[in-house]
Amino acid sequence: MDNKILETAQSWLSGNYDSETKKEVERMINEGSDELIDSFYKELEFGTGGLRGIMGAGPNRMNKYTVGMTTQGLANWLKNKFSGDISVAIAYDCRNNNTFFSDISANVLSANGIKVYQFDALRPTPELSFAVRELNCQAGIVITASHNPKEYNGYKVYGEDGAQLISPDDKNVIAEVRKISSIDDVKFEGNKALIETISKQMDEDYADEICKRSLNPEIIAKHKNIG
Repeated sequence: MDNKILETAQSWLSGNYDSETKKEVERMINEGSDELIDSFYKELEFGTGGLRGIMGAGPNRMNKYTVGMTTQGLANWLKNKFSGDISVAIAYDCRNNNTFFSDISANVLSANGIKVYQFDALRPTPELSFAVRELNCQAGIVITASHNPKEYNGYKVYGEDGAQLISPDDKNVIAEVRKISSIDDVKFEGNKALIETISKQMDEDYADEICKRSLNPEIIAKHKNIG
């Protein structure tokens, strides 16, 4: 096994990681399996759309620390780009650990003085885009891994227009994320005063706007009682 991989794994045993994570890393080291190699041979890359990877311990996995570092980078970018009050909306789908990663993101953002609007149950991604615009947010986050297997989760970032980030914003966020070299750079302790649950009214407003854009409302009205 590459000594660098083992050194990286051992650094997780001595760093400020939680006990559950350290137990998982210790197990992989003792087993010396391919799982250890894949979890520690590189860092999970933040691309144009965000993060996507298998959940578990290690820098090449979706976990509290990789999501936390990414969110810290996003927070730094937001504070550099915007002046005054900054807010972010967060949504998630039905993936495993969906609320966990949503809460990690909300805590890191709020710890950085950023207002967070958070859905309290799964929502479709288009509703996140709608909420970003309705709430005048500067960004949005969706916890989803799309079509990937159940072992995966993901983290997608949206701009103030409700669409996925494009150049140069995407590259600038990536640059800020890459500057976070340690979990000690991340503010994990959230500020509950800055985290607000998005009300059910958003669902109604979203549905109303969809109905307004129907191409054939007369057909829907005619056949609404089918079944």
